[in-house]
Amino acid sequence: MTDARSGRRVPALMVQGTCSDAGKSLITAAICRLLSRRGLRVAPFKAQNMALNSFVTLRGEEMGRAQALQAAACGLEPDARMNPVLLKPTSDQGSQVIVLGRPVGMMRVREYLAYKPLAWKAVRRAYAELADGRDAMVLEGAGSPAEINLRPHDIVNMRMAAHAGAAVLLVADIDRGGAFASLAGTMSLLGRADRARVAGFALNRFRGDAGLLAPAMEALSRRTRRPFFGVIPMIPDLRLPEEDSVSFKLGRTPGIAEGTAARPVGMLDVALIDLPHISNGTDCDALRAEPGVRLRAVRRPEELGAPELVILPGSRNSIEDMRFLRASGLDAAVRAHARACLERGRGAVVGICGGLQLLGGRIDDPLALEAGGSVGGLGLLPLVTELVAAKTLRRAEGTALAPLCGAPLPVTGYEIHHGRSLSRGDGADVIMRDAAGGALGWGRLDAAGSARVWGSYLHGVFDSDAFRHALLGRLRREAGLPAMDGSAWDLGPELDRVADVVAASLDMRAVDALLGL
Repeated sequence: MTDARSGRRVPALMVQGTCSDAGKSLITAAICRLLSRRGLRVAPFKAQNMALNSFVTLRGEEMGRAQALQAAACGLEPDARMNPVLLKPTSDQGSQVIVLGRPVGMMRVREYLAYKPLAWKAVRRAYAELADGRDAMVLEGAGSPAEINLRPHDIVNMRMAAHAGAAVLLVADIDRGGAFASLAGTMSLLGRADRARVAGFALNRFRGDAGLLAPAMEALSRRTRRPFFGVIPMIPDLRLPEEDSVSFKLGRTPGIAEGTAARPVGMLDVALIDLPHISNGTDCDALRAEPGVRLRAVRRPEELGAPELVILPGSRNSIEDMRFLRASGLDAAVRAHARACLERGRGAVVGICGGLQLLGGRIDDPLALEAGGSVGGLGLLPLVTELVAAKTLRRAEGTALAPLCGAPLPVTGYEIHHGRSLSRGDGADVIMRDAAGGALGWGRLDAAGSARVWGSYLHGVFDSDAFRHALLGRLRREAGLPAMDGSAWDLGPELDRVADVVAASLDMRAVDALLGL
């Protein structure tokens, strides 16, 4: 892709993987950070992303959360052109298709394949606009380039690499096992032109002495005639938003315990309900980074226990997730816990976006945007939600009112939802308002006037330091736990830590050479 002003081809590197969740997103962010710290004008790009963790730009456009993080690594405001096609699965066979930040429809697989030529046109236009004036572009692939069933319709791996003129760094997750076989197998399944585009390999998430890998690396290099650019170690206690819920579902997210794991002394117990269609689980990242919080995933009613805080997260299919809660018995467990919070005047049950809808009395989906039909909710808030065609996408600033944290405090975040929730009858107080005075959240108060059941459409609400610290401080006092200073939620230092690890592990001179720097 050429720069419109200089006529030169914009240097590009693409990070691909031998599988999903190989670490492509993080390595891309780290390389972006390293180049940006040198003063280079660099931007990230992923042509197509399938993920349920998304973000809203200042222009009200929806994009993948991973590319928003990569934008931050570059010191840039997130731009939907960095992720021109986003697929948000609603079932095993269908997804909402979002192009350049706007939904274009719900499509099953064959429908999307027919739409792909238009998607590819949007991808090319977005890349050309984004690359113009840059010193370098760092692209990310998706899944594996060797999925031969997907290759004829590829717009994100080798086809995009060829369009951008990008050299490819192929990454394997050695922590899973089979890394060398994955690299060799990937190379053997690629066509000749695609193999030629692979410049070299990297191993990710290694534990131990990397020197012990040298014989195997040399053998594979001889076999494939490709060098290894480095071995990136497992980075402990990583505190960055994840691209999707893969690691969370596998129990591999740092800082999230599983089930009924014993509570460390002095820690606040926060239970995150693991919904089958969990969306934007990154809303809890600031909580899991707090030193005084033990965050754990709960999947069965017997695991709930007596936490100080229960969180029902976002959902891409709130009707099916409500049916899951009912079938598993978690609905009764959450309702009983909410009643206890209201009666005892301590603890809280919180719903974010889809979780807010679950707290209500009913969810209606007349247009079959998710599962279709209607379902009764938990009945903890007198809200009725209807899913409508128009999707709300906006950044929002507001105020968390005194029932939440003792005094009004500012909150910021973003909204992504088809739902329209209306209060029906008594029992719901507005506990959060936007800058214009509109309701951002509703709650039920105990006898002392504190919110014990509440919900909001505001993703990222826990990222607001003062609000988070006040909320957790109140819960600690109620639980008889000693006060604890909260930490600041700042991605910058963590991005620098990851970048430093990659710089020490990866041959950055070779990366520079690929980019012509």
